Amino acid sequence: MLKKWIEESQNIVFFGGAGVSTESQIPDFRSDNGLYKKKYRYPAEVMLSHSFYESNPKEFFEFYFNQMIYKDALPNKAHLALAELEKMGKLKAVVTQNIDGLHQKAGSKTVYELHGSVLRNYCQQCHSFYTLDQILSYRDKDGIPRCPKCNHIIKPDVVLYEEGLDDTTVYNAIKAISNADLLIVGGTSLAVYPAAGLIQYFNGNHLVLINKDNTPLDDQADLVIHDSIGKVLGEAV
Repeated sequence: MLKKWIEESQNIVFFGGAGVSTESQIPDFRSDNGLYKKKYRYPAEVMLSHSFYESNPKEFFEFYFNQMIYKDALPNKAHLALAELEKMGKLKAVVTQNIDGLHQKAGSKTVYELHGSVLRNYCQQCHSFYTLDQILSYRDKDGIPRCPKCNHIIKPDVVLYEEGLDDTTVYNAIKAISNADLLIVGGTSLAVYPAAGLIQYFNGNHLVLINKDNTPLDDQADLVIHDSIGKVLGEAV
């Protein structure tokens, strides 16, 4: 059924979450091996908040570099299948909650990163841009990346708890979803708002959900597949 709908569709949008990258050995958040189950002094939600970043930069960056950075991760079958669909002219956009940059690494060009990217980093004082490799090499004795130009903290361009999503990214994501004739949602529990709320803008032909666990929108989908997203997309494309 999914393969047939892909063949029939000319405006496909993919909306994905952490489950898309678990097959690239990047842990998700809520599963048994997820980030929220890790034992730290504070819960992950606290350590990834804006206020914690401001008040405890040393502990924030220790957690961030140990748990959020996977430099050697490679795109999996799901990323590659989506890039292929875009090359065919069928997939118009990827809307992702992930910050790992694997969609672009696989070859996808139109990617709306709702929660930012670990690959982009900016000095909070002089706004100079730095790559991931650069901030890894610019860490001081406390492990805090500092701008070589002004010595201020370099902040990853990721959306922390208590921070708002980028308006332009959200606008582009909504526009893409509302224009789609087929929306494929994969690897997300659809529990994180406001990102999960973007699904409501879809009014095309078919809504497909691919996730190993149930989601709150299963009963609204035209097709629900509880399986590996890499396997499903790899076979369908």
